[in-house]
Amino acid sequence: MGFDQLRLAGDWLPGIAYWRGITEAYQQNNVEVITTAVPSTGSIKERAEVLHDQIKTRAKGKDVNVIAHSMGGLDSRYLISRIKPTEYNVRSLTTIATPHHGSSAADIILREIGPDYLPRLYALISRMGMSTGAFSQLTRAYAEEFNRETPNLSTTRYFSYGASCTPHLFSMFRLSHDLMYELEGPNDGLVSVKSSKWPSDEDVRESGVEGEGYKGTLMGVTHLDLINWTNRIKRIACRLGLKKQEFDAVAFYLHIADMLAKEGL
Repeated sequence: MGFDQLRLAGDWLPGIAYWRGITEAYQQNNVEVITTAVPSTGSIKERAEVLHDQIKTRAKGKDVNVIAHSMGGLDSRYLISRIKPTEYNVRSLTTIATPHHGSSAADIILREIGPDYLPRLYALISRMGMSTGAFSQLTRAYAEEFNRETPNLSTTRYFSYGASCTPHLFSMFRLSHDLMYELEGPNDGLVSVKSSKWPSDEDVRESGVEGEGYKGTLMGVTHLDLINWTNRIKRIACRLGLKKQEFDAVAFYLHIADMLAKEGL
């Protein structure tokens, strides 16, 4: 689940497939897969409603296992807990690097930039094709409120993964990583491992359902590596044997499908 295309520079550069190679890998392994296209701008509620409409249209009457990256996990939780779809059955939700507990980086940006400059920031974010309506919903205070109002449902199984990396000096994630590391610890450049964990160990113990909860941390992986979007130079270096490929996104998502199958989902 996610955008059909990811744009890192708005309309200035061509879009790239959000789940590049992953959808095809599922199809080649006879896994029925649907990718959705939620708006890149908008609140969690607005995105969840669009998500619901698309799943309802394309999977009516079916059981669905949702795999969501980043804020897509929050959209999906809203869908399951607050829209409560009856047209299809969400059997499980697997979130990958989703900021379930918010982001210290968002706290700092919104606090330091001040209300006078916030519209300029939103304009820049919008031109880059990123979410503006949901940006303020990334604060840790909002996440606490969201979690309180969006409880897990016993009819749906919940799994999560996080990622951790140490970006090189000129990486687009270097500044955000270092900033977040001081306050939240290991992170993938945008979302911390701590924030990725859902449900909590305590919630899992209370539910009594074995196998649920946090499944592990992917090491040396950035937020964009998780959807199989990596620097082209890095890919070429791996093919030439100049650099070891440490993370295979396609294999990771096939592992998730296998995990869900073993859970009877």
